[in-house]
Amino acid sequence: MRSKLFVPASRPELFAKARAGAADALSFDLEDAVSPERKPEARDNLRALLSPDSVATKTQTWIVRVNALDTVHFAADIAAVVRPGLDLINLPKAESVDDVLRVIGALEDAEARHDVPSPIGLLLNIETPRSLRLAAHLAAAHPRVKGLQLGLGDLFEPLGIRRGVTVAIQQAMFAVRLAAGEAGIYAYDGAFANIKDTDGYREEAQLAHGLGFLGKTCIHPSQIAIANDVFRPSDDDIAHAVRVVEAAHTAEKNGVGAYVVDGRMIDPPFFNRALALVREAERLGLIDAK
Repeated sequence: MRSKLFVPASRPELFAKARAGAADALSFDLEDAVSPERKPEARDNLRALLSPDSVATKTQTWIVRVNALDTVHFAADIAAVVRPGLDLINLPKAESVDDVLRVIGALEDAEARHDVPSPIGLLLNIETPRSLRLAAHLAAAHPRVKGLQLGLGDLFEPLGIRRGVTVAIQQAMFAVRLAAGEAGIYAYDGAFANIKDTDGYREEAQLAHGLGFLGKTCIHPSQIAIANDVFRPSDDDIAHAVRVVEAAHTAEKNGVGAYVVDGRMIDPPFFNRALALVREAERLGLIDAK
C-alpha cells in the first residue's frame, strides 16, 4: 500500500477514475470531505459501490474513513459500509483503548448482520496529542488494528506548530513508527495539503520511507506517482536483499549465524528485513517469485 488516494464519498463520479488509477488503495471519505447535509447521500453511494458485482472486480485495497466515534454520524456510517469487500475502516480521533474496542463491537455487530466473511481491519488515525502519547496502547488494543496513520494537520494546527518544521515532523513520525513496531503493525503517513508543492510532498514521503512507513496518503491523483516511486524498493536494495536471502541458505547449511554480504555483517534482523523486501519486490512484479 505505497499510495492511498482519498476519494470523497459524496462524489461518485470520481469512483471509476480512482479505480482505474495507479493507487494501491482507495480511501473513500465520509468525514471531513463530506458536509453534514450530504453524509446520507455519501453513505448511499458507498452502499452501491460495495455491491457484489462491483466488489468482484476490485483490484485495490478499499478503505472507508468514517466519522469519529463520538459523532452522531458514526453508527450510520458503520451500518452503511460494513459489507463484504471492504478491507479497512479508517477511524479518526481514536484516543483510548476503550474507543477502539467499542468500534470493534460495532463492526462485529454489523458484520454479523451483513454476512461479512472476513473481519474488517482498523487503520487508526494518530492526530491528537493524546493519541500520540497513547499510540502504543492503541496499536496493541486488538488484533483487528492493522496500522496507525499519522495526521499531521490535525495534530499540528491546533498547537500552532508550523507544517514545515522538520524536527517536529520527524519526532511525530518516529513516535508513531515505534508504537506501530511494538505492536507488529504498520505505520502509514498522512496527507500533504499543498498539492502544487510536489517537491515538499516527495521530501516528506522520503522521510516517512526512511523511517519505515508503509506508504503515504494522496489527496490528489498527481501525488500517486510520487508515492509509488518513493515507496518502491530500489533496484540496488532489491539486488542486495536477494543476495542476503541466498547467502542465508548457505549459512544455514553450514551452521553459521552471522555472515557477510556486500561488506555488511548480516544477522537475523537484517535477514528478516531483506526477506520482507524480496517478498515486496515479488508482489510488485519487480522480480520473479521463487
